[in-house]
Amino acid sequence: MEASTLRIALIGDYDPQVTAHQAIPLALDMAAKHANTDVQFEWLATDRINASTALHDFDGFWCVPASPYRDMDGALRAIRFAREQQRPFLGTCGGFQHAVLEFARNVLGWEDAEHGETNPEATRAVVSPLSCSLVEAADSIQLVEGSLIANAYESAEIVEGYHCRYGVNPAFERELLTRQLCAVGHDTLGDLRAVELKGHPFFVATLFQPERAALKGILPPLVRALIEACARRKS
Repeated sequence: MEASTLRIALIGDYDPQVTAHQAIPLALDMAAKHANTDVQFEWLATDRINASTALHDFDGFWCVPASPYRDMDGALRAIRFAREQQRPFLGTCGGFQHAVLEFARNVLGWEDAEHGETNPEATRAVVSPLSCSLVEAADSIQLVEGSLIANAYESAEIVEGYHCRYGVNPAFERELLTRQLCAVGHDTLGDLRAVELKGHPFFVATLFQPERAALKGILPPLVRALIEACARRKS
């Protein structure tokens, strides 16, 4: 493997029937060509991520759609590594939900924080059913000026598509966003759709699925930004 090769870990359980999983390799290939670099990716099945997994071997991490994952703890372990070790990270759809959950548990210290899809009776379900399902829906999203995501899109307003039924529980949103986890994207109703971490070179999570643009031959700006962040770190 060449020294300039970037290795990306895809956190999630690969399913060839999932549209996002079909799009992700295409998106990474397009981003690699745009950056004129070699990008190799590896699917990390969540039930195979443990204390012995060589996470240090990867330059960047992408927690992908199609949750619930086979092993939530495996997914959270990899997300925590990316957050603590300052490795570029992108979370989309389920990756957004689990990035928020990992932050709640390991930064805020909410040991009882849960995902409402896997533990609907939890008293602190920081991820809960959306008031309106976003399965195969699209909407406009307002981005915070100067944020990583706004810089990637070079715009303060974008339109993206979803395939999800869960998002951040409004009951916990204010407490979740009081430290370095920042809201950077809201939909037309003002609901939270994207977050970033302060003090991290690149840690972005979106409830929407930007990777789907690759199926239309369009380079997704956030995937390009992820690869660029990995290249900067490696150089």
